[in-house]
Amino acid sequence: MDEKPVVKEHRSPFELAKHVDNNNMEFWHARDLLKILGYSNFRNFEHVIEKAIISCEKSGQDVVNHFAQVRNMVDIGSGAKRPIEDYLLSRYACYLIIQNADPTKPMVAFGQSYFAIQTRKQELFEQSTEEEKRLLLREELKKHNNYLASAAKGAGVETSLDFAIFQNHGYMGLYGGLGQKEIHRKKRLKKSQKILDHMGSTELAANLFRATQTEEKLKRDNIQGKEKANNAHYMVGAKVRQTIQELGGTMPEDLQPAESIKTIERKVKKKIVGKIKK
Repeated sequence: MDEKPVVKEHRSPFELAKHVDNNNMEFWHARDLLKILGYSNFRNFEHVIEKAIISCEKSGQDVVNHFAQVRNMVDIGSGAKRPIEDYLLSRYACYLIIQNADPTKPMVAFGQSYFAIQTRKQELFEQSTEEEKRLLLREELKKHNNYLASAAKGAGVETSLDFAIFQNHGYMGLYGGLGQKEIHRKKRLKKSQKILDHMGSTELAANLFRATQTEEKLKRDNIQGKEKANNAHYMVGAKVRQTIQELGGTMPEDLQPAESIKTIERKVKKKIVGKIKK
C-alpha cells in the first residue's frame, strides 16, 4: 500500500462544499454557498449573485462559463417534489459573489481570503514546470488520500489491510484491472520504489481525481460496508479511465515512470538553499 491512513486535518467549509465534474472542473452550488456565508434565504442571496454577474460582465468574462442557472427537484414530504432555482458557480464566480456580499457577515472575510488564495494557487500551478506540477500534485494527493481514508473508515473500511484492499480496487478501476503489484511490475519499478513517487503530473492528476471523486461518492451516497466501498472505488476509477479514453488520452498504465519525486524534492531544496546563500 502506497499511502497509510492518517488523521484527517481540518478543512475549510468552502473546500468541503466544492464539487468536481467529469471534466475535472470544480464548482460550487449557490445554495450551499449562501448557507456558509450566513444568508437566511435564496431571494436575498440572489441580489448578491446579480451584482456578481454584472462584475463578471464588466471584467470581460463570459458569464455562462461562471454562472450556470439550474433547477433542482427537492423533496417536500410524502413523496412529493418541487423545483428550486440554483446556480452552479466557478471559483471566479464565488470570488465575485463574496466580493459583493455583506461584509458584516463573519464568513465573508474568510471566504474572500480562501478564494483569493485558491485562485493564486491555480495561477501559479499553470505557470509551473513539470517538476513543480509533480510536487504540487503529489502533495495534494497525499492530502486527499488522507481525506479518502477518513471517508472510507466511515463506510466501514477500518483496518490497514481493509484500506489496502480498498485502495487496490481504485487502482484496478483506473488501470484497466491492474492492481498495485501489477502496475509496479508493468512500470518496471524496483521493489523499494513506490508507484506514486514515480508518477508524472498527468498520472498524478488522474489519481487525484479518482481520490476526490471517491471520497465525495462515499459521503454523498452514504455508502456502508467494505464491499460496497470497494465497488464504489473501482467504479469511480473506471469512470475516470473512461473519461481519459473518450478524450483520447494515454492510459495511465502506459505512461512512462518519472524520476523519483524524492530526487526532485532534493533539487528544489538545493535551489532554495542556493538562493538563500546568495
